[in-house]
Amino acid sequence: MSVAPSLPEFGLFIDGQYTPATSGEFFEVINPAMGMPCARVAKAGPEDVNRAVESARRAFDSGVWSRATPEERAKVLIRFSQKIMEHAQELAFLEIIASGATVRRVAGADLLQIVDLLQQTAKFALEYKYVETLPVQPFPGPSHNQVWREPVGVCAAITAWNFPLILAMWKLAPALAMGNSIVMKPASSTPLSTLKLAELAAEAGVPAGVFNVVTGPGSSVGETLVTHPMVDKIAFTGSTDVGRRIMQLAATGVKRVTLELGGKSPAIVLPDANLELAIPGILFGVFLHSGQVCECGTRVIVHEAIYDEVVERLADMASRIKLGNPLDETVGMGPVISQSQLETILGYVESGRQEGARLVCGGQRARGGPLDMGYFVEPTIFADVDNRMKIAQEEIFGPVLSVIRAKSTEEAVAIANDTIYGLAAGIWTGDLNTAYRLARDLKAGTIWINDWHMFRSDAPFGGYKQSGFGREIGKYALDEYTQLKHVHASLVHEVSNRPWYTILFP
Repeated sequence: MSVAPSLPEFGLFIDGQYTPATSGEFFEVINPAMGMPCARVAKAGPEDVNRAVESARRAFDSGVWSRATPEERAKVLIRFSQKIMEHAQELAFLEIIASGATVRRVAGADLLQIVDLLQQTAKFALEYKYVETLPVQPFPGPSHNQVWREPVGVCAAITAWNFPLILAMWKLAPALAMGNSIVMKPASSTPLSTLKLAELAAEAGVPAGVFNVVTGPGSSVGETLVTHPMVDKIAFTGSTDVGRRIMQLAATGVKRVTLELGGKSPAIVLPDANLELAIPGILFGVFLHSGQVCECGTRVIVHEAIYDEVVERLADMASRIKLGNPLDETVGMGPVISQSQLETILGYVESGRQEGARLVCGGQRARGGPLDMGYFVEPTIFADVDNRMKIAQEEIFGPVLSVIRAKSTEEAVAIANDTIYGLAAGIWTGDLNTAYRLARDLKAGTIWINDWHMFRSDAPFGGYKQSGFGREIGKYALDEYTQLKHVHASLVHEVSNRPWYTILFP
């Protein structure tokens, strides 16, 4: 009789080492391409969150990292990036089996991005203006004034399941660079690569307690972390609904919060667009990672002069996207994250049908051979979508594109801005002057012109409106992980030369 192989087990990462949960419990991580467990991970409870936060607080208060010089911290960040490169294959495997990301994406983009971000952040940390001396002013009297930037303290980071490595690094790199300690809670669906990052950070020289990882359900672990009295700041990536809840919880302790939330990003296609470039670009913008990207271009607003051609060409090219096991280098689109997400996506597809949108391709669970085991959804495109429809207003987080007709550029911009979200937007046109003019009118934190999904380690990312606030990536993120302190030293040494005292003592 054959014996099923045991699943690899992962503990929590607290105080520089793996440790079991206090309860001894585990939960299973499911490989969405196979529909089967791929690992068991320690299930943290409130006691474990408290252990992690106390470890982070001890490390911060000791000064072992918070009072290290920028040069010392930068050297460790560079070593950390080197460790990631050395363990790239293992990190990629852990990312793929838990998230369903394709090997082409993880190996060709994600790992490169986090290494570059660490190295660039180390550079920005060396250049950062930690002390600013203000000019001497005659009133109310001579004084020496400085503005200091200091680390916030203990930061809580809660990340989403779609891009575990990237979302972890967007928070981790600036937090560490500025001298903070951090407790991270990855999504329960995808904790494996984040735990490996913590291990590599410790090997690179990040002191024990400075970077901790607790795994478990958001309803208990996440909320305990957000409300913990020793946590000074919260950084969250996820849905707008959960972001609202985190703001409410953080308000009880008046904690600083940065939120990177949902999106319903519009792509405007003008009549002079180069369709040889725009068609694959639009599809890349919406179907990357099976549409499970917060800034996906899920609404395409096309000028009526080219509308029918664009719809036809989008459907034709989308039908050529290969679905399959994400470890296969020929696969362009992997599964969605879970059975429940698959059902949610198909529910939106049915909503689109019922509201009168025209389904031009996809719309079904993908079947056939190995696809039957996992959670695969066909690339789906709706035409003749009204922007008031549910599929145009709500974040689906799946491979579903809504194509909307516009009679003019002005109408296209109005439709683009008619949403509660403002994470990203894009313009496809041959006229760069027009593109820059429209970019001013679009209410979003990132505007792509003739491109999509292009992140730089020196450019900020974040949202307008209900897509959140605060910025991640590069030097712009460093301010989010510092406190401002004004230090005033008077240069007036005689009471008689301090007339302002007469306000109290005439």
